[in-house]
Amino acid sequence: MTSRTRQVVLTGLALAGTMAVLAGCSAAPSTTTSAKKSDFLPCMVSDNGGFDDKSFNQLGLEGMQDAAKAIGSQYKQAESKDATVYTSNIQQLLGQKCKLIVTVGFNLADATKTQAKANPGTNFAIIDDNSITAKNVKPITFDTSQAAFLAGYAAASYSKSGVVGTFGGMQIPTVTIFMDGFADGVKYYNQQKSKNVKVVGWNVDSQKGSFTGGFAAGTQAKSVAQTLLDQNADVILPVGGPIYQSAAEAIKDANNGSVLIGADSDLYEADPRYKSIALTSVEKGMRPATKDVVEQAAKGNYSNTPYVGTLKNEGVGIAPFHDYASKVDKGLSKELDTIKSGIIDGSIKVETKATVK
Repeated sequence: MTSRTRQVVLTGLALAGTMAVLAGCSAAPSTTTSAKKSDFLPCMVSDNGGFDDKSFNQLGLEGMQDAAKAIGSQYKQAESKDATVYTSNIQQLLGQKCKLIVTVGFNLADATKTQAKANPGTNFAIIDDNSITAKNVKPITFDTSQAAFLAGYAAASYSKSGVVGTFGGMQIPTVTIFMDGFADGVKYYNQQKSKNVKVVGWNVDSQKGSFTGGFAAGTQAKSVAQTLLDQNADVILPVGGPIYQSAAEAIKDANNGSVLIGADSDLYEADPRYKSIALTSVEKGMRPATKDVVEQAAKGNYSNTPYVGTLKNEGVGIAPFHDYASKVDKGLSKELDTIKSGIIDGSIKVETKATVK
């Protein structure tokens, strides 16, 4: 594996490049055409939060756009404003004769399962869920607890207050898997350094913590973030699409030196408005994973074999420290490299009740 620079720490290095091969009423789907022509039509349904969430929905769509360009096809997308339109959005795309329908998010599992069963001639893929066992449904999941473990260790190392925090949008496995890994990374730091950095917002043992109830940015998300800041957390990991925006606003309002850790994509690059407070990010290779699934299906190589992104196959990772590279401990990069190797070879165990296997 190549490294962008030593500063990259252990980023998921190939997350932006080639992934290991993976084997009311809603609005009408939009269509985009590439320069080439192909009769293979891939389609996508978002979760709420929108395709411009600079997080999981957007990463999925960008992967489909990359694939459509590569194979020379059109693609169609249907954005879900809320849970009431998951089924109708899938049905709209079925009516458009889509050859592959990718649904984005754990919340779409029930609708995907039902529609896949009713339409066995159409292939599906679902991101962030592995509960469906069907010949025409491919799960695309990510063991983000591994990367979040690294981010938790880094957060504990950076913290000046001795308190770090995390909160989520909804209490579902694809959210709590980040929170478990983050908290366990802090715990590992404490064990290695004989420190006592505290985690607020999530308790691994009780599986209880702070959630906004959805993935929308707004006053609720900002209020939850403020609660963590009030408990002296100076590093915060929000997990749940656009809720990071509200956390960032709370941090900027506090103006006390607190920083943010992004989820899914590299926050520093995805949303430059907040790069001044972006310590790092827990990255999921959703874009290259989606691209590969679509391309393989277009070639006639569709498979329902689940894909799980890990540190080993570079499906997950952490982003560079960017502007904070000179502000973190000088030995942190080397420590993270060692921890990453330990996780990959199994000498460091990363366990979570939400692990996708």
